[in-house]
Amino acid sequence: MVEEGRFREDLYFRISVVKIPMPPLRERKDDIPLLAEHFLRAFAKAHNKTVRAFTPGYLSALSQHSWPGNVRELQNVMERSVVLANGNEHLGINDLPEELRGLAAPESAPPLSFQEAVHNFKRELVRSALGMHGGNKSKAAQELKISRCYLHRLLNQENVDMEIDEEANSESDSRPSAPESSKPASEPKRPLGVMRIA
Repeated sequence: MVEEGRFREDLYFRISVVKIPMPPLRERKDDIPLLAEHFLRAFAKAHNKTVRAFTPGYLSALSQHSWPGNVRELQNVMERSVVLANGNEHLGINDLPEELRGLAAPESAPPLSFQEAVHNFKRELVRSALGMHGGNKSKAAQELKISRCYLHRLLNQENVDMEIDEEANSESDSRPSAPESSKPASEPKRPLGVMRIA
């Protein structure tokens, strides 16, 4: 508005004391289960509903959506789901708006508690980032926008078991690759590793 001449620049700098950057929700997917749980509790109480948890399919749809409307959109989706829930204690795929149902994973597993849902959600985020970068923990941490120290903590907490060539991983984290001409012609390429979920 200042650039367009619709707001006085001196007034802007007078009121602009503390700025708090807020990334869009699609860049904070680890927050989605926490926010969803908060809205679930609040709207269940406000509308006198017995809904207490999510099914895996419901939570997977929330995690896959890009949320162009950010937290307000998530809030509206949660209130709609709670209001329209037909006496079920778990929100499922059928409680989602139609545009989100196609993002849901099949619900072959029993409903999850909140802690189980958060646990699985974090595991999938870590597993996906490590798989995307061939097991390179530094790059995976950058992808998730977290520190490598926190990534190690998640690996332990969420039971993500990695079999990685630590030497190769360390070299790729700390040193640039040598020019192709300086590498021995007969040196075989070594895979970074194989990942499995415990």
